[in-house]
Order: sequence, then C-alpha cells, then structure tokens
Amino acid sequence: MEQIGFDSKKYLKLQSEHIQERIDSFEKLYLEFGGKLFDDYHASRVLPGFAPDNKLKMLEKLKDIAEIIIVVNADAIEQNKIRSDLGITYDEETLRLKKEFEKRGFLVSGIVITQYTCQPAADKFRTKCTNLGVKTYLHYLIQGYPGNIPLIVSDDGYGRNEYIATKRKLCVVTAPGPGSGKMATCLSNLYHDHKHGIKAGYAKFETFPIWNLPLQHPVNLAYESATVDLDDVNMIDPFHLEAYGKTTVNYNRDVETFPVLKEIFKQILGSSPYQSPTDMGVNMAGFAIVDDEVCQRSAKEEMLRRYYATACQVRKGNCPKSELDKQEFLLKRADLKPEDRAIVPAALKRQAETGKPCAAIQLENGEIVVGRTSRLLGAAASVVLKVLKQLSGLPHEEKLLTEEYVKPIQQLKTLDLKSKNPNLHVEEALVALACCSSTNENAKLALAQLPKLRNLEFHSSVILSPVDEGTIRRLGMHLTCSPEYEIKEKGN
Repeated sequence: MEQIGFDSKKYLKLQSEHIQERIDSFEKLYLEFGGKLFDDYHASRVLPGFAPDNKLKMLEKLKDIAEIIIVVNADAIEQNKIRSDLGITYDEETLRLKKEFEKRGFLVSGIVITQYTCQPAADKFRTKCTNLGVKTYLHYLIQGYPGNIPLIVSDDGYGRNEYIATKRKLCVVTAPGPGSGKMATCLSNLYHDHKHGIKAGYAKFETFPIWNLPLQHPVNLAYESATVDLDDVNMIDPFHLEAYGKTTVNYNRDVETFPVLKEIFKQILGSSPYQSPTDMGVNMAGFAIVDDEVCQRSAKEEMLRRYYATACQVRKGNCPKSELDKQEFLLKRADLKPEDRAIVPAALKRQAETGKPCAAIQLENGEIVVGRTSRLLGAAASVVLKVLKQLSGLPHEEKLLTEEYVKPIQQLKTLDLKSKNPNLHVEEALVALACCSSTNENAKLALAQLPKLRNLEFHSSVILSPVDEGTIRRLGMHLTCSPEYEIKEKGN
C-alpha cells in the first residue's frame, strides 16, 4: 500500500475557505490558476495522497459563483506548440479544456487569444471557435511589456484589449500551458472593470513552490526539476521578508515582476493590495502535509525520474545539455545520485550479464523483477508478463505466451506489415494474452492483474520505442529509461 503524506480532505476544506475569504475582499476576484486543473500527476507523485483532480474538486465547491476564462497565446497557435504530456496542440487543448469544464457544469465565459498581432493561425482558430459558437476575445501585444507602465495602464495598452464582460464573483483564468498570458489577462480585465466602476481584485493560485516549506525542501526542489525548461528558480521572497520579517518561498518570475505588478495595481486601483508575491497567492497545500518524510521521499523519487527524462531528451537532441546540467545540480542539492533510483542498477546489471536490453519493475513490496529481450518479446513486454505472472501467483516456469502462439504474430509483423522488429511490443503481447484468456485460465488470471501495475516503478536499460513508452504510461507506471539506444546485432 502506498504511504500517504498529504491529506486531500483537509486541503480541499482549507483551500476553498481561503479562496472564499479572498473573494469576500472584492466585488469580483480574478484568480490566476497556474499548473494543471485536470490530471495534476506531478502533485500526486510528490505529495502522496494528493488526488490528481483536487484543484477541480476545490473549484466545484465554488461552482455557483465561478466562471472560467481560458487563455491561449497567439504565438503558441502560430507555432503549433504541443503539450508534450498529451501530444496535442495548445489550440486543441484549449477547446478540450472548455469541453471538460462544461461537462462538469462550469460556466465558461470564453477564450482569450493573447499577444495577438494578426497571426494567420490565430485568425483561423478564432474562426473555428466562432463556427463552434465559442465566444473569443483578442488581447494585443503591448510594446515594452511589462516595463512600460504608462503605456500598459492606458487606453492604448490594456484599454485596447477586448473587454471580457464577466457575470460572477470568481473569474478563474486558466490556460493550456505556461506563457499563455494568464496574469496579463487578469490585469487587463481589472483595468476595464475599474473603468466600469467595479471593485475587482487579483490573486494567484500555484501549487508549487510551496511557500511555507523551506527553500531546499525536496518538494520545492522537485518543482524546479519539473520546470528546468522554463528556467524557473525557487528563491526567498525578499519583499515578504522586508514587509513582515517572515521567510517564504516563491519563484523567480513572480519576484522579478512584482515591483511592476505593484505599480500597475497602484495605477489601476490607487494602491496595491499586496506587499509581496507571497501575498498574492492563495495556496494552502503546505498546511495539508501530514507526513513530511513520506513527501520528501516521494519528491526525491520524482527528481530522479525527471533527471532520466531530461537525459533521454538530450540524447534524442530535443533539448540542450544545459537542462541536464541543471538536473544534475538539483540532484546534488538534494544529496542524490542517478543510481539512487533502485531499479536502474538492477536493469543495467542484467544487461551487462546478458548483452541484451533489459527492463525492470519494482513491486509495492520493494522486490525488483527484471526481463530481457528474447527471440519472441521485447524487454518491456517480457518484464510486464513476468510481473503479471508473479502477481497471479503462477509458477515461474509457466508460459503465458507459447512460441507456437507468438510466431504467427511475428510473421504478420515482419512479412505482411514490413516491420523490422519481430519482437512483440507490450501492447501486442497484452493483446495476445487477451486472446489466450478466452481458453486459458492462467492467461485470464494474469490479465486481471493489470490494474495492479499502476504506480509501480519501471526502468529500461535503453530508450524505449514510442509505442512501448505510450503503453507503459497508459498502464500508469512511472517510466524512466537510460539515455542509450539499443544496439542492433548485425543480421537483425
């Protein structure tokens, strides 16, 4: 059983109450939502007990007074930017978010296209939204943003943006990914509301970094590890320390922009309601940690996973070496080494012994099961079947898939479908196992163990194919790979 370090029920209660307090301070509150509203698996990994849909559940408590604004950057649309975790573009994700919110009964006010400069793809996306009956708004690129405050807070700055005529007390501003312009959208509408005589306010909801945990706490370091591509760095909030004499943690972008934000608040509202970036936040996650040791351990595991993910991206040529250097530095700060991921040495040791690619899975009891590439199965498929067999209580010598059954599948792959790899991938092996299960009780028993794979640790001694990687992730295992490609033997 997974150890729990975070109390979700306590969190939901504290968080919704705290947001309600902030709402009560204004006629209307624009709440910038950082990170993921759906499927926040990073939070659930580093804070065991944190449900991936916690933030959504919290919002549902405020559904009757809330509406949603979704923000997408015009340049992201133009550049066809992809959500790496979902494999879909930002514009597709924007429409998906709208659909998901509405499916759950939320009011979606519309979609804001930010930093608009007549990008053709943005125009096409707006037309698509119009055809779907979705209200869209254009917010324009402001030259000199965020430094040119006289221009920003004027009719030629925020005043030029289309006004979002919101109806409810809580306006949640979210986006398909970072850099979308959520804060600027909030402040722009704050400007327009002020001109309409509405006393509106702004607050920010980011789960990480957790402001009331130490700077070097593994949970906060894991956030840096997750955002190395954004150049986010956790730091002590100097404005909060000066104003209140209390040490809190924020990240560099908010600290760097706060003086500008404070001045913008003064220009719009007459005075700033906040003395520090920490003041702007409403995050209560730190108060719901019930076992710090468990959270520290989980955060360190996440840092190791992030290290291997970055190492593989560097090996593939998808990101600069500097990002891996940052990951290595973060590991040192947490007193970690790459080999501290327990299943890595096990997979590499077996590979050295066999000369074949190997994969390892760590069970809930800590036991590590290793499989290797064979004549019939790839390493990933081999170890998954071995684990299913072990979880079923079947003897080691029991064959779930016989050579007679696999050979025709291999012939289909290589002769008819022209695949160069005869070995079965994980999905192919599981489909074969499913076919066997109608007549084979052992296969049926093994197949029934699939849900038990969720949240297990998985490591491959080589970079997996996209097919196997996708299947392992869909099975819910925490995947890492050594940053090496499989060396094909001559003749294969």
